[in-house]
Amino acid sequence: MITREECAALDAADPLAAFRKEFTLPDGVIYLDGNSLGALPVRTPERVAQVVEQEWGRELIRSWNDAGWFEQPYRLGRRIAPLIGADPAEVVVCDTTSVNLFKVLSAALELRPGRRTVLGDAEAFPTDLYIAEGVTGQVEGGRSVLVHPEELDRHLDGDVAAVVLSHVDYRTGELLDMPGITARVQAAGALMIWDVCHSVGALPVELGAAKADFAVGCTYKYLNSGPGAPAFLYVAERHLAAGPRQPLSGWFGHARPFAFEPGYDPKPGIGRFLTSSPSLLGQAALGASLDVWERADLAAVRTKSLALTDLFVSLVEGLDGVEVVTPREHARRGSQVALRHADGYPVVQALIARGVIGDFRAPDLMRFGFTPLYLSYTEVWDAARQLAEVLASGEWREERFSRRGEVT
Repeated sequence: MITREECAALDAADPLAAFRKEFTLPDGVIYLDGNSLGALPVRTPERVAQVVEQEWGRELIRSWNDAGWFEQPYRLGRRIAPLIGADPAEVVVCDTTSVNLFKVLSAALELRPGRRTVLGDAEAFPTDLYIAEGVTGQVEGGRSVLVHPEELDRHLDGDVAAVVLSHVDYRTGELLDMPGITARVQAAGALMIWDVCHSVGALPVELGAAKADFAVGCTYKYLNSGPGAPAFLYVAERHLAAGPRQPLSGWFGHARPFAFEPGYDPKPGIGRFLTSSPSLLGQAALGASLDVWERADLAAVRTKSLALTDLFVSLVEGLDGVEVVTPREHARRGSQVALRHADGYPVVQALIARGVIGDFRAPDLMRFGFTPLYLSYTEVWDAARQLAEVLASGEWREERFSRRGEVT
């Protein structure tokens, strides 16, 4: 088994080690929850303060033009595009993942008239399932059918308009075959929508190369833009050329918003998927985070991610009562490790009390996210040792660790 000294040697040779200083991390904490909420970049407070104090406080409404507020959704979309393998004109930053999924799924159904079924992963993050249910509920004869990805092919009949899947499973960390699944869905005449919330910033995502139709994603996990940060959406250029309509026809998506016309005429291109004024403070935080990401090598991020998760798995497999749920194969793994334990919730709480922060997903999964820009090999070694000690000591059985908060 690898020693802590060997991990320290890996840290010394780590090409991404310098990025650690780009993030604010509390002393005495090993943060393994960046797959849920990323750490704070050190430059974010200054950038947000600039928007509050200078652009808003001094320049006031002039900043819509002078500070580029009006163009911000497009500008940030162009900066995210390289992280997801998209053309800059195919991405825009706006709203939330749920709202954006509603918009692209509605557009997909319009592009497949006569087809009324949407397929989704039965164990996907619930918002995807709820939004699909809501959209199909507005279509006469519409239905949302939940399947497991390995059973997808036998459900791809002539009534399927779209398929919605998560690139990385939020529970298990399993990475799906984006090009292969997309090709099979499109061969059946349906459109493919990817949720890349748990893969953007964790590994190279290639929506264009995979010929994906639509995608949605958030920016507050691996992209570190903060709680409540704006999301993004992707629409392949071939669909933008067809002029799809999305149902949230708000003022910001109008072709001539300052003409103040009573009828709705959507913007050309990706702008037709905008709805309302952007959250400028959240977008400022995202811009500060992208300053970091534009200097990061995604291939190096992926290499280190796999090495960190390999290390953690090797250190925790065989612990009493623990089952490694995340796939061992690199091609099927995102950047998190999920461990099944019958008493996972109090075990995670006991770890958090020791300064090792992961999280829990019902009914029995302990999740640990691995963020290569600010996580070290020695921290992974220490976290595994702490988990072993918590399990061996039985301290997780203390009553205080079983008290559940609203957020787990």
